[in-house]
Amino acid sequence: MGFENLGLSKNVMKAIDDMGFEEPSKIQSEIIPIVLKGFDVIGHAQTGTGKTFAFGAPILSKLDRPRDRISTLILTPTRELAIQVNDELVRIAQHTRVRLLPVYGGQPIDRQMRALKKGVDIVVGTPGRILDLIRRKKLDLGGISFLVVDEADEMLNMGFIDDIEEIIRNCNAMRQTMLFSATMPDEIIKLSKKYMKADTKRISIVKNTMTVSTVSQYYYEIRNQDRFESLCRIIDVEAPSTAIIFCKTKKGVDNLVESMQGRGYNVEGMHGDMNQNQRINTLKKFKAGSIEFLVATDVAARGLDVENVSHVINYDLPQDVESYVHRIGRTGRANKEGIAYTLVTAREYMALKQIEKATKGKIRRKELPTLDEIFYAKYNDILTRVKETLEHEEYKRFVPLAAELDDEFNLVEVAAALMHMIYDKEGGYKYSEDNLNAHKRYTRLFLTVGRKDKVNPRLLLQFLKDKGNVNREDVGDIDILDKFTFMDVSENEAKNVLKRCSGKKLCGRKVKIAVSNSKR
Repeated sequence: MGFENLGLSKNVMKAIDDMGFEEPSKIQSEIIPIVLKGFDVIGHAQTGTGKTFAFGAPILSKLDRPRDRISTLILTPTRELAIQVNDELVRIAQHTRVRLLPVYGGQPIDRQMRALKKGVDIVVGTPGRILDLIRRKKLDLGGISFLVVDEADEMLNMGFIDDIEEIIRNCNAMRQTMLFSATMPDEIIKLSKKYMKADTKRISIVKNTMTVSTVSQYYYEIRNQDRFESLCRIIDVEAPSTAIIFCKTKKGVDNLVESMQGRGYNVEGMHGDMNQNQRINTLKKFKAGSIEFLVATDVAARGLDVENVSHVINYDLPQDVESYVHRIGRTGRANKEGIAYTLVTAREYMALKQIEKATKGKIRRKELPTLDEIFYAKYNDILTRVKETLEHEEYKRFVPLAAELDDEFNLVEVAAALMHMIYDKEGGYKYSEDNLNAHKRYTRLFLTVGRKDKVNPRLLLQFLKDKGNVNREDVGDIDILDKFTFMDVSENEAKNVLKRCSGKKLCGRKVKIAVSNSKR
């Protein structure tokens, strides 16, 4: 079943198309129609199954316009998960006018109270901060239409059960309730019976926790702006014979294929928008070895039966654990050894650890190759090919030509020049920075402007340059949300930004800048 068959609104479908998702996960295809029909739902599913989208898409389909009061409360056990859930909802809501606000400890409560006073439709928060706002009479849940309790068993383990009950008692009794939990202990069952309707639907997603024992799994922690260069470094050193590179979206596949081809890599792509003949021809070439790299989405790679795939590379993290298991299963087949690499930013690290926990596997950290390592990997490859050529007779017709060069040049220098020509031709990415692992230490800053103020990365970088004389290379990841922005600035420049830029106007608004207390 495709997204178009689930009954989602046009605005949500437009966001799905923009994000490039091809097919709903199991929990999404089962829960979305039930939520749209108005039933309470218990989702028995592990983290990493795509459940944020499973409850977010139907809620946003029903909230087609802003309302006078808060319509949705989403409870999460930690501030990290609150930020993660809010970020995903922002992407789903990009073509609506729905207003979202994450609230959690570690951020000034007065800032959150001011945001609530201005008007919010969906609040995503931790139990402690939600209760604090209720008790201060700054958060009125008497008119909410939807309540989502996410990671209920984690909240139970953290001692939040009494807080949750108090929050639920403050909610509109006519609300629609959704409860998600990886396990179903007695306390969670009692909670659901006490506060959910009699016709509540229970959806249980049985996870395949078996990972492939013949696959060695590794991850590289990267900066988002270094994602493509990081991939190039990895394949230049590893020199996989055949590799499948996975992207989350169709657009991502097209962009990566274009970038790789522009750097001289032998690569083609596969995704759901390509017709059957295109896919068959690409697969034939990949099986025959005439292309080294196949870039694909999860849907396009389903059912791929290709032997001798040496590497799988997750250029993007998949949206659920099941997709990760399926991806890495493309290598290490027929009891052969395989290698799986995953690129993750600091913000994606927790999602990777959730995958590791769910699959009961070990995903080990690796450092990105330096320029020296890339050089010696290429050198060894050229040397191996030269030695293999010397073992056969074909090269001997060039001996007279080499003898002529011997009259004018040192043959060692001639050999070095030829190796240099090969290295330059096959070098791929033109690297400049020696060591991407030697990142600057960054300070995460919070800015009181966001997407609704028409802020974008280009304008923000220009603002930092004009007001603080901060260069682009001193700015790391930028996360622009609806009403505020997080950005990483090198420790050397962070004080400069706070001193020179805070209080200055950006997009017509005075922007306040502070050091963020939230973890990435």
